[in-house]
Amino acid sequence: MAVWSIDLHLHPESTLDANALAASLATECEVQWADHGFSIRVEEATCKDLRAMWNTRLRGLIATDNVLKVLGKHS
Repeated sequence: MAVWSIDLHLHPESTLDANALAASLATECEVQWADHGFSIRVEEATCKDLRAMWNTRLRGLIATDNVLKVLGKHS
């Protein structure tokens, strides 16, 4: 049973961005789609584990966002 949890709600500017960001999390966690974006929840038994898993997910999202920005400049 998870004691610690954190939620993130994302509202990207476009559906294409939302799909790319959600795809970057496909192997990490379950994505819950909403009207204008999606959310994720990370649950862990300890605060230390929650922080580590949260950082992993955020690094993935940041990397994907940076790729989207570069591709947007060149397309």
